[in-house]
Amino acid sequence: MTIQKIAISGSAGRMGRTLLEVVTQAPDMQLFAALEREGSPYLDKGAGDLISARCDVNVVSDFATALVGCDQIIDFTRPEATLAHLAACREHGVKMVIGTTGFSVEEKELLRAASQEIAIVFAPNMSVGVNLTFKLLEIAAQVLNEDYDIEIIEAHHRHKIDAPSGTALRMGEVIADALHRDLEKVAVYGREGVTGERQSDTIGFSTIRAGDVVGEHTAMFAGIGERVEITHKASSRMTFAMGAARAVRFLADKQNGLFDMQDVLGLR
Repeated sequence: MTIQKIAISGSAGRMGRTLLEVVTQAPDMQLFAALEREGSPYLDKGAGDLISARCDVNVVSDFATALVGCDQIIDFTRPEATLAHLAACREHGVKMVIGTTGFSVEEKELLRAASQEIAIVFAPNMSVGVNLTFKLLEIAAQVLNEDYDIEIIEAHHRHKIDAPSGTALRMGEVIADALHRDLEKVAVYGREGVTGERQSDTIGFSTIRAGDVVGEHTAMFAGIGERVEITHKASSRMTFAMGAARAVRFLADKQNGLFDMQDVLGLR
């Protein structure tokens, strides 16, 4: 069994701590580096202290140095941090599992360019259930392709900073692709005032930010006399961390290329 040496960015955050738990318990992974932003109060403290576990890795901010000798980094942070890590990973040949959301079109192209040199799994949601949901949405859109209005509703905790969520946008992309529509042209983000009648080819998005909701997503196909709803609800961040671990294992024998969780799960 080949042991993958793993770095975790944002290791002191909610998602970072969950990733620490998964990586430190996995028999085929070794926590190689725990990364945090400059100025974090957790710097130079033991990563194990964040999860009440035994671990001889300290939290550091110098990611360029920390990545030397690393196999993969798991990054669920923010676009600016992920792109900084991307440059270091290209330099040192480190593979990336990226769950960061909020990238612009231009920033996504930077990931695509880097994937010519290193292997990357990039997915707005690492949950196995969510990625199965994407496949179900593709099938539903192909069947319910006429006379059904499509709305996507998502809810997250009060601390989430981007909207709609990357998962909701991906749901919209999957549905639009199945219907041969351009999401940029048919998406409607919220409604207010006198909006006029709904256009039949639009895909609507509604966003909720409240409390400690981990993540809930529903795609609604509403026709005359019936409504089909496909919903995924996450009650723990552990589902995302376990999906990230599957992505790590998928990348173990990859040299380069840009992949997503559909590739990891064999759903493509």
